[in-house]
Amino acid sequence: MASTETTTPSTTGKPDDAPTGPATAPDAEAPAGPAADSPAEAAAGATAEGDTTAAAAGTAVSTGAPATAAGESRPAAGDLAGLEAGLDALDSTVVSRQPWLRTLLSKAFPPLIAIAIVLGLWQLAYHFQLKPHYLLPSPLDVFRSLQQKWLEGTLLSFVWTSVSRGALGFLASVAIGTVLGLIVARVKPVRAAIGPILSGLQSLPSVAWVPAAIIWFGLSDATIYAVVLLGAVPSIANGLVSGVDQISPLYLRAGRTVGATGLAGVRHVLLPAALPGYLAGLKQGWAFSWRSLMAAELIVNAPDLGTGLGQLLEQGRELQDMSWVLGAILLILIVGIGIELLIFAPIERRVLRSRGLLVKS
Repeated sequence: MASTETTTPSTTGKPDDAPTGPATAPDAEAPAGPAADSPAEAAAGATAEGDTTAAAAGTAVSTGAPATAAGESRPAAGDLAGLEAGLDALDSTVVSRQPWLRTLLSKAFPPLIAIAIVLGLWQLAYHFQLKPHYLLPSPLDVFRSLQQKWLEGTLLSFVWTSVSRGALGFLASVAIGTVLGLIVARVKPVRAAIGPILSGLQSLPSVAWVPAAIIWFGLSDATIYAVVLLGAVPSIANGLVSGVDQISPLYLRAGRTVGATGLAGVRHVLLPAALPGYLAGLKQGWAFSWRSLMAAELIVNAPDLGTGLGQLLEQGRELQDMSWVLGAILLILIVGIGIELLIFAPIERRVLRSRGLLVKS
């Protein structure tokens, strides 16, 4: 059976043997022949090609595919928006405020449990007489001893004497240790000469300075403050040196570029950048100053010096009153922990959170 071939004319009116491929603009030099399209057909063909291009562009945008123009690929607007949203989600932190009762329980419950365990073990040791009762009194006996001092009106005066001495000695240590730490951190010859000495002084027990301070200053407040300074200054200076060593050189160059040199550079660039290490040195300096103060008060005992917690502890030893001794030890421990929790811990959390090193959850 003979097949019939039907030739469909091109929509653009071009002959059948015209090459197929992408539509290109006709050359200017191409001669116009009798097979050229009519003006109406050419306009219709251009309109069809424009509609096809617009449809393709709309499809690329709707599917998020990169649109090409002049041979260059550019990201779609949807991709950029998604990328920015993802980066913002990485930087943002969702903070949910917990009820105050739950926060109080999470903060206070574990330490209370630990204290209860210690008191329980202490009471068991008293009950089974691991030591005679006059050598190991019960927690209730120690509480009664402190209650007696409270009723006499002398307990707060003992605490205030030691706290005021410790605060004054610590402030003086901060002033001296900060200047010394900056000099050691920024002047290389001074660091080579004094750096090892500061590390050695930090490891030296504070009580070792008490005999020398008594010979130098006698039984006076100057002896106590000298021991506190010698115990706290090396720790503060070493903490500041460690903080300065951790500063990126880019910060220092940026500060010099904007004109922050000399004291202005120290105030606005160096100290803020070294604040985490400096704060750690301050915490350690307070611990050393408090320990040095107790060591000095234990040995330097005179009527005109007043009675601090160290002198109270020494009086209990002289009277062989273990309830008195253990009560003084508990007061020293409570004051040290209280200063840490009420002053240094909030400052440290604020500094770390402002630098992104501590995130609320």
